[in-house]
Amino acid sequence: MARINYWACWTMRFGIHQLCRDQSTGLSTPMWRTAASTHGGSGYVDHEVVTIRCRATRLTCLSASEGADFMPHLAIVLLSGGLDSATAAAWTLRQGAKLSALTVDYGQSHAREVDAARRVATALDIPQQVIDARFFAQVATHSALTQPELHARPLDRAAEGMAAEIPVTYVPLRNTFLLTLAAAALESRALGFIENGMDPTSIEASIVIGANAIDYSGYPDCRPEYYRVAVETLRLGSKIGTAYGVRLGITTPLIEKSKADIVRLAFDLGAPIQHTWSCYGAGPAPCGRCDSCILRAKGFADADRDDPALVLARAQA
Repeated sequence: MARINYWACWTMRFGIHQLCRDQSTGLSTPMWRTAASTHGGSGYVDHEVVTIRCRATRLTCLSASEGADFMPHLAIVLLSGGLDSATAAAWTLRQGAKLSALTVDYGQSHAREVDAARRVATALDIPQQVIDARFFAQVATHSALTQPELHARPLDRAAEGMAAEIPVTYVPLRNTFLLTLAAAALESRALGFIENGMDPTSIEASIVIGANAIDYSGYPDCRPEYYRVAVETLRLGSKIGTAYGVRLGITTPLIEKSKADIVRLAFDLGAPIQHTWSCYGAGPAPCGRCDSCILRAKGFADADRDDPALVLARAQA
């Protein structure tokens, strides 16, 4: 068994797999364990996760079949390019998961966020796949984000009352569509391990999404009860969940945080939020009047922080 000098647990860049184990302790690092989660069958929704940390020692590379007692936590983050998804990605990396990003161009009017997602992924040094799914806008038509010429986005709404109704910026079943794409990518990664000899009970797999149900626009697919049901649907519809019993989860680390809490967390994590874009408009500068701009501004104001994206934009002007 050849030794390697990598100080990382495993490398996986869209199909290139290396599993490694701590030679002095026999423990794998990193490893996730649920601190508080909602379970349904073999699926789970994590709202808080703790990390088991092991001593940093020289690592030895294991093949999938040799690493049968190793439990990799595979994670894929839905990286939109906004404040919340960038913070969720940085948080996931801090937990020690092997993370990749999925960014979806679904025909949204504010496609600038896709470019922002690319910059965030580069800054975090995580592999990213950008999917062209612009056909979705031809299906999910009743939204100001997919058909702005037909539906005007609401402006200048009070942040305190935004969650009282579902505005026309809601995109029909968008998060259901995005979760399905992320689950397909994640399941493919897990199957690459399992069907090359790894014990499926040694694998956990999570979709990470920066959904928030505190300072938000009232979207039904951002609420905790939605994710509790969605995770079981994905498990029952997947091969890894039904044939192999893999624990498939949805992790929503920001869902119960205020926008100010998210801003503070982003700074604590060193998340590259200077590259993020939240506005529902196409730019070149944030409009400052849509729900997303208003909630973002409120978060930075309540956290008593300057928005680094605006600072960067002014410096580049």
